[in-house]
Amino acid sequence: MSAARLRLGVDIGGTFTDLVLADPETGAQWNGKVLTTPADPSEGVLTGIREVTALAGVAPAAIAQVIHGTTLVANAIIERKGVRTGFVATAGFRDVLVMAREWRWDIYDLNITLAPPLVPRSRSVEVTERLAADGSVLTPFDPASAEAAVRALAASGVEAVAVTFLHAFRNPAHEQAMAAILARHLPDTAVSLSSEVAPALGEYERATTTVANAYVQPVFRRYLARLAEGLRAMGIPSGLLLMQSDGGTIHQAAAIRHPVRLAQSGPAGGAQATALAGAAVGARDVLAFDMGGTTAKACLIPDGEPARSPVLEVARIARFRPGSGLPLLVSAIDMIEIGAGGGSIARVNALGMIEVGPESASADPGPACYGRGGTQPTVTDADLLLGHLDAASFLGGTMRLDRAAAEAAIRRAVAEPLGLTATEAALGIRATVDESMAQAASIHAIEKGVRVADYAMVAIGGAGPVHACDVARRLGMRRVICPAGAGVASAFGFLASPAAFAAARTRIVPLPGMTGDEAAAMLDALAAEALGNLAEAGVDRSVAVLECSAELRYRGQGHAIEVTLPDPRAGSWAARTRAAFETRYRTLYDRIEPAGEVECVTWRVVARGPRPTMHAAPVAATPSASAAKGTRPVFCTRTRAFRDAAVYDRYRLVPGLRIAGPAVVEERESTAVVPADATAWTEAGHLVIECADEGGTT
Repeated sequence: MSAARLRLGVDIGGTFTDLVLADPETGAQWNGKVLTTPADPSEGVLTGIREVTALAGVAPAAIAQVIHGTTLVANAIIERKGVRTGFVATAGFRDVLVMAREWRWDIYDLNITLAPPLVPRSRSVEVTERLAADGSVLTPFDPASAEAAVRALAASGVEAVAVTFLHAFRNPAHEQAMAAILARHLPDTAVSLSSEVAPALGEYERATTTVANAYVQPVFRRYLARLAEGLRAMGIPSGLLLMQSDGGTIHQAAAIRHPVRLAQSGPAGGAQATALAGAAVGARDVLAFDMGGTTAKACLIPDGEPARSPVLEVARIARFRPGSGLPLLVSAIDMIEIGAGGGSIARVNALGMIEVGPESASADPGPACYGRGGTQPTVTDADLLLGHLDAASFLGGTMRLDRAAAEAAIRRAVAEPLGLTATEAALGIRATVDESMAQAASIHAIEKGVRVADYAMVAIGGAGPVHACDVARRLGMRRVICPAGAGVASAFGFLASPAAFAAARTRIVPLPGMTGDEAAAMLDALAAEALGNLAEAGVDRSVAVLECSAELRYRGQGHAIEVTLPDPRAGSWAARTRAAFETRYRTLYDRIEPAGEVECVTWRVVARGPRPTMHAAPVAATPSASAAKGTRPVFCTRTRAFRDAAVYDRYRLVPGLRIAGPAVVEERESTAVVPADATAWTEAGHLVIECADEGGTT
């Protein structure tokens, strides 16, 4: 290979770091999976690069581009491992982080615990200034009070400062003046302004987003510096692209300015890969089921495009309770956490019932079967005991699992307290996880007005294909698709994602009084910002596509819905916009308010580059009539006994070969379990499993 041309996708998860190396000219692909190194995630990335390039038979210098997604931002917020941060507010508003929304996420819990702010009141300071809702100055910015605030922050030893002044999204002048004073007195301190990070309506949400950005920025910058240094030492050019929560990639310079946009980057890549896999086999409406080592997530993808939400909530006090975490004004693919992952710990609770998660064994020490010092039983340990995983072929045989350790952990923590056998306890762990995931996914679909039984499930993540058919059966779904390289699908999704940047700003305007020219001016300003950030990723504006939308509502409402905007230069803009809003409103609520006045709240422009072309064929595929590897006992829940199941090598499956369950199809990064009443075959490089009407599970 004469010149660097390979592209590398890297996804750092809580347990494993996944890598996909692709040659855009030949379509060749090589996958890698290594344990994550929590102390310094860049070490795991560099180890994985060495392994995957060795597998491909190339030097690391053959890599021309690295696209990276990471849980670092989310984990820093969840685990409170960001830097010491200060908060600067308008005089009289220093308690906005503590007061929050002033409502309880559980009205019946008398001892409710609210999500604590990332910045305590002791490091929240005030500055004399005040803007009106339209951005006009009510109280001029007072430099003396700003200097006093800076001195207080300096004395508290802050490494980062978040500035959120009232109504700064309409006029950034006061925040910019504050930033200049901070730069003069605290030049080494990271500063985030709400007018740049989240220029949108919602004082509390704007404050939490800006604080979160400042809180993780130094940590993220240092991590990228270490990673970039390691890549340069390997001969890989600098200039990383980072995956955002909305499914687009941005240059590392933009990511350092807006690290909060990466809070859900890994799962976003999985949703992109899922949409491609579904389309490849003719399934436009799919449910993405992403079960990794730490969590499981679900995402509805109607007509091949995942829905997006303008708000992302992180660090929830109660795992599945909306409102119990910190809201971030970040555009994100609309997905929910529906359950535990392979490394989630099982226990018997005070009621004598099996409970799984949210605590995870993570990569260190990992599940008991990893043999790395873990002693608590996990979902992976249960899957091993039930025969769904094989001790000798895990990670292609490079990581042998300890079945005896898994059995001992389950027997001690679950089986003996409940008077069960180890097999019964393992089955209980699996049933608990699968039922909770199915219930959560069903509720999510109902909330979106979707009949999930009409969708196909696409299972990704290391544990996704193991549990997919059982979860699908409980949801009434008949078709399950396991993409090639399902265990590294998020990293594959990074490579298939276009560079993109979303620019948004709140400006509340009554729709009837707004002309198309005024709308065009608003959108043009946002487009310039979005295209400027896209240019950093190497995308010429001549090939960029602009998507314009706005959040609209009836006047007097507190909630707005996002609507794609018509071309403002085509005439009758206000009437066409109202029609689009009412169509969407009727879809959601089955009614409209014909006499209601509509107003635009937040305007948004997304600039996207061309979508890279990716091939679905698995690495080193060598179809062969001898794909069968043998048989092994697999526990069947219908007969409540072990049955001999055929075991197949995923890489040697011949297109058109039909596999009758029970069966197990193994590839290096994941294992697909085919139920006893199902049939599986390969199509477009993916494994398709069709279950009987009543469903079933091995």
